[in-house]
Formats: sequence, structure tokens, C-alpha cells
Amino acid sequence: YHAVTPDDVWGHYGLTPEEARRGGMNPQMFNSFLDGTKSAIEMAAIANASGLDVPLDGLGFPPCGVDDLPHSLRGRAAGGVLSHDGMVEVVSCLERDSRPVFRDLRWGVYVVLKAPNEYARTCFKEYGLKTDSSGWYAAMYKPYHLIGLELGMSVLSAALRGEPTGQPQGFRGDVVAVAKRDLQAGETLDGEGGYTVWGKLVPAERSLAEGALPIGLAHKVPLSQPVVAGQIVRWEDVSMPDSEAVRVRRDMEARFAPRHSALAAQ
Repeated sequence: YHAVTPDDVWGHYGLTPEEARRGGMNPQMFNSFLDGTKSAIEMAAIANASGLDVPLDGLGFPPCGVDDLPHSLRGRAAGGVLSHDGMVEVVSCLERDSRPVFRDLRWGVYVVLKAPNEYARTCFKEYGLKTDSSGWYAAMYKPYHLIGLELGMSVLSAALRGEPTGQPQGFRGDVVAVAKRDLQAGETLDGEGGYTVWGKLVPAERSLAEGALPIGLAHKVPLSQPVVAGQIVRWEDVSMPDSEAVRVRRDMEARFAPRHSALAAQ
């Protein structure tokens, strides 16, 4: 779905363009949910707040239902799909042949835990958590999340108690712009969910090393040279005017660039 555009997004949601218009739905916004950009931005926020690693080359979106979470979302050394434990990932509600995943989590949220000791492993079993065959990995999940309705709790926690429900601890993950198709010099990038680029989650270290353009700045920016489909768009590929957003981004890079490599583990 990385190459999906606003022109063909509604069919993937089972809606007609007329139904979407009546519902006041923005095709570019909904397309960013489908092309992977929204998931990438969310997982970057989680990684930066929690200290979890991010995949070297983007989210894999492995097909996975509730019962398979602790089996799939563990490191390859333990039989899972992750390069190692302690990473973010987003599961797909569709198999690779587009069949629905059994007991999918399309609307849900989840976390996979690894027991730090035998006592915790025993608790996983005694408390009825979904575990892998070894019992060392367990999943906790909700089949739904309330999106904006839950925001009030974070606002109240911060305002009344001075306690964040999540805040960056470091610059670990970045979401970079990737060409949806072959792009020519002179074309203008249209940001997340548009016709030209989608957002891929990569380690911040890789983003900085490759001079990657963050998806959040890939709006109304002309290309100065061609970029082939699937290639990361770099700062040097665009004619970027000076702006407060660009200055803040450059200041953030200078202040919080990773000091220790997280790529060796991958």
C-alpha cells in the first residue's frame, strides 16, 4: 500500500467517493493511514519516548492476530520476526494474499513483554496472558482504542499533576520521505498521504547519515533532481527554503543526534 494515492484510497476502505465526501473525510489524511506514514510517525514517537529500537529499513507490518503476538513479535533468535528484542513494530490485519487475519487487531493496541526472571514468567501463565510456547514472551492488548477521546487524560495529567503520559527521551527513530513513483526534477512534494511520497520509519542514525528529508518537511517543496521510486528523498534532492520549521529541525539534529550506534545490533 505504500504507493496508494488519494485517487484510489476509498476503495480500500470499502467506501465510494460520494460516501466519503458526505462524511467529510479527507482523502489525503485517510491515505496517510493506509500508505504506512501514520504508523511510522506513531512508532517513531513510541521509540523516542520509550527507548525501544526501530527497524533498520522500515516497519515490516507482519500479518498477526491476537493469539500470535508473543510468537511473532520477538527477536529472530527466539523464533520471531524482529531482528532483535526491544523493537517497535506494527502488525497487519491482512495476510499477504489479502485474506483477513484471524482475530486481527485492526482497531486495537498491544505490547509484547519478555519476562525478566522465572517469577515473572510464572505470573504470565497464572494471570492468563497470551504467551509463546516458551512462556517467556507474553502479550497484553485491547481490541480497540479511543483515539482522540483518550487525549484528555494526557492533557489533564500534564496540566494538573505535571506528569507526562509520554515524552521524548532521545532521538532514536525518524520518519523519512520515500518516493511513491519515479519523481522528476521540478515536481513538488505533497507530504504524507499524497501522490509523491510516503513516510518510512528508520533509525535516526541512518536518517542523519544519509541526509534523509523528514516527511514532516516534505510539503510544497520542489525537487531539484530526480528521485526513483522507492528511494529515500534527501535534503540535497530538494530546494528547501529557509523557515522556522527547518531551523528547529536542524537545531534538534545538532542537540539530539545519537551518540552511540544502534545499528550494529541489526
